[in-house]
Amino acid sequence: MHVSHRKQDRKNLDKQMKEAEKQPNDDTESPNRQFYIPSQIVNEFGEKGRDHLAKPFRAQMLLAFTAGSFMSFGAAFSILLGIGIEAEGLYYLLTGLGFAAGYAMVFISGAVLFTEINVMLPTYKFHIAGLMHKDMVKFWLSSYLGNIVGALFVAVLIQSSGSLSQPFYTELQFMLDKKMKFMELGAAGWFEIIVSGILANWLIGMAAFLTTAARDITGKLLGTTLPVILFVAGNFQHSAANMGYFSLGVLSDSSYKWYEFVFFNLIPASIGNIIGGALLVALLFSYAYKEDLDKKQGNGN
Repeated sequence: MHVSHRKQDRKNLDKQMKEAEKQPNDDTESPNRQFYIPSQIVNEFGEKGRDHLAKPFRAQMLLAFTAGSFMSFGAAFSILLGIGIEAEGLYYLLTGLGFAAGYAMVFISGAVLFTEINVMLPTYKFHIAGLMHKDMVKFWLSSYLGNIVGALFVAVLIQSSGSLSQPFYTELQFMLDKKMKFMELGAAGWFEIIVSGILANWLIGMAAFLTTAARDITGKLLGTTLPVILFVAGNFQHSAANMGYFSLGVLSDSSYKWYEFVFFNLIPASIGNIIGGALLVALLFSYAYKEDLDKKQGNGN
């Protein structure tokens, strides 16, 4: 009987040890809960940045093209939802919700968006690979170019389809006027767009943060939607989003030229986006959770 009890106790102990081995052994392992904690999210950012950088160039371009396409779809949806809405609060909510559809497709499909890369790659470089090198710059530029081409491609298809009526283009012009209001201010306008771009990519970085935290599709959609509504409502200048609006504007009877979109919005907005994503999300959280990440990489004491 004693032998039988000892065997049973041994089996119970082995079972408990196996269960213990399945549990997270540090703060950056995958959790059993329904969300990731912040240090785990930052670790995921670094791994995503590494994976993006390791992809073949053709894959990088195709995924960037796809993300840019989703930006034009999101821009079109936001404009459609805003038509005829007089109440400002409801207008901001609906236009932001419309654009969130584009971002949800980007985040969940794994497409490569320039403004998301502003968070993922710096996080990877800060903790894993050290200083910036030419492959990182090349990928940054390829994602930017791919986003523009994808946005233009969908805008051409939408325009060629003849699906949208005049109220859409009236609302589009109103949206473009909001985004191009800085043009009249010259150098001061450039500075304001850079600051606005910092705010926009800070929010998109947090959209990526919340989306990564969620482990189910409902949580990911909600995590994407809230910061996107905020940046659209605040008219914060987000270069990838503006690629969608401007691509539609270039192909319509807009009062602006393509080079005005580029030089008086996209360039300064992109500068601000890099600063906002790299410093206020990637750098801030990377150093806040540096000890946890070092432990994960086996660098801790």
